[in-house]
Amino acid sequence: MEFTPTRRAGLDRLHDFVPGAGRAYATGRNFDEMDNVSGLSPYLRHRLVSEPEVLDAVLARHTPAAAEKFIQEVYWRTYWKGWLEMRPSVWAQYRAGLQAALNRVQTETGLRRDWEAACAGETGIDAFDHWSRQLAETGYLHNHARMWVASIWVFTLRLPWELGADFFLRHLLDGDPASNTLGWRWVAGLQTPGKTYLARPDNIARYTRGRFRPEGLAQEAPALDGPPHPQRMDAPAGDAPPRGRVGVLLTEDDLTPDWLLDRVDPAEVAVFDATALRSPLHVSPRVLSFAAGAVQDLEARIGPVTRLATSEAVTDWAAGVEAIVTPHPPKGPAAEALAPVLSEGRTHKLLRAHDRRAWPHATAGFFKFKKRIPDLLRARDGQAELFDPQTA
Repeated sequence: MEFTPTRRAGLDRLHDFVPGAGRAYATGRNFDEMDNVSGLSPYLRHRLVSEPEVLDAVLARHTPAAAEKFIQEVYWRTYWKGWLEMRPSVWAQYRAGLQAALNRVQTETGLRRDWEAACAGETGIDAFDHWSRQLAETGYLHNHARMWVASIWVFTLRLPWELGADFFLRHLLDGDPASNTLGWRWVAGLQTPGKTYLARPDNIARYTRGRFRPEGLAQEAPALDGPPHPQRMDAPAGDAPPRGRVGVLLTEDDLTPDWLLDRVDPAEVAVFDATALRSPLHVSPRVLSFAAGAVQDLEARIGPVTRLATSEAVTDWAAGVEAIVTPHPPKGPAAEALAPVLSEGRTHKLLRAHDRRAWPHATAGFFKFKKRIPDLLRARDGQAELFDPQTA
């Protein structure tokens, strides 16, 4: 599956997927086959296509009941983001755990050997090795394969989960800090305390249609130890746009800023691309190229932008504008790098309506959040960004 980093390509993919978003998706989504999934995640990751656009397009063709499974998958991404926004220290814990694991790699020869073998797809577990190489070569994995890989990484190979989350984040075109971090925590039994995911040979054989039935996998998955969830903060509500001429600062988290540009008077637009900050290690050239292409596509749509490569460059740019407006950066590398740069009072973080409505409901597990989806779908009517393949 190839991904062209443009909004046009994302809208075309959405158009092609919509007919199969109902029953076909529900029955085929767990099979490790690219024809059964939308392939929209890299576009949603950078918001080259937005969640409301996807929901509008799907619900123009299917009822909410018929497309329930796909709609839930769209909202999983929103739920993870909201959950992490209200518990930002979990991202900091992951970053600290990753650094500790990388320090161990430098001193523990056996750990380094096993970690390198896992990343290179040379463990001897045929299914795992196939998916590891597929990820590195394509920048994409089926969601079910991601769960199998994470489970084998943690419970069979007994590698630190943070190293696995980092491996994904370095290579996934759709590498989303919230979905990736919390998904790995869920597999390991840290996200829903005591609940883990065990990769089973018969399950893998079924959903790969017999291509793989790996031997030697762990037969149990004891939950990893970790700190309790931090106290929940309030979800961000977003700021009001300021008056007057402002500097607009974008990140790779939101590269279709029409909703924001329509509400302010921009003197200048700048983009801070924090893709290389996903990891202390080298991020995949494929991932860097996709992000750079997405910024180039943004310029083709809205005109020239000032590209900022470092937080220091952001500081220098910010000194030349009276006020800064930015889409609220969700927890992750961009928000982390910008936190000490963007001063309160001069910076106005605007929040998309989709996030503002949904994030406050990510207070517990997804089952509780899921009950709010019908209300969230009704609330979007008349407010969503419309999908129009003729004019987009």
